[in-house]
Amino acid sequence: KGKLWALNPDGTRKWVFRARNEIKSAPAVGLDGTVYFGSRDCSFYAVRADGGKLWEFRTGAWVDSSPALGTNGAVYFGSWDRNFYALNADGTKRWQFATLGEIDASPAIGTDGTIYFGSHDKKFYALAPDGREKWAFTTGGPIVSSPALNKDQCVYFTSVDGWFYALNPDGRLRWRLHTGGITESSPVIGLDGTIYVG
Repeated sequence: KGKLWALNPDGTRKWVFRARNEIKSAPAVGLDGTVYFGSRDCSFYAVRADGGKLWEFRTGAWVDSSPALGTNGAVYFGSWDRNFYALNADGTKRWQFATLGEIDASPAIGTDGTIYFGSHDKKFYALAPDGREKWAFTTGGPIVSSPALNKDQCVYFTSVDGWFYALNPDGRLRWRLHTGGITESSPVIGLDGTIYVG
């Protein structure tokens, strides 16, 4: 419980880092080998490539959201404390953005640096790199799906309201598809533009 494992290509253990509670967040790895992830001990971690802790950032609740790494050096993630965070590479806070619901979905970053994520407050957000809200799109249910972006920066995500959404870069609805039931799956886009979602 609460262990992040690093394995060699042959399956042998390289190192194990222990947090104080469960780790539901999938890690992200920086170009320098730093590993970033959250834990249900209400902390977000940066671990060196050798398994040693680089820094720890405390939030007000679980961090199940998997992080996204920006080309501007920022690390982005959400928390169950209803805030979305941007940290600098040294673990200091760059900014935070408050929503009205828990955030466990992982963010996606557009080519222009726009950060996209959903919240349990039934809204899907687009934030500028400095943390300003560009727009928010309201759905009929919580959003736990991580978004996918195509080459035109159209953004795709699902909502627990049973709809699969496609939004234009300006936040206007392009189309939506009713799935017939609660949808929590995160979409992926194939090389030919085909969108796959469960």
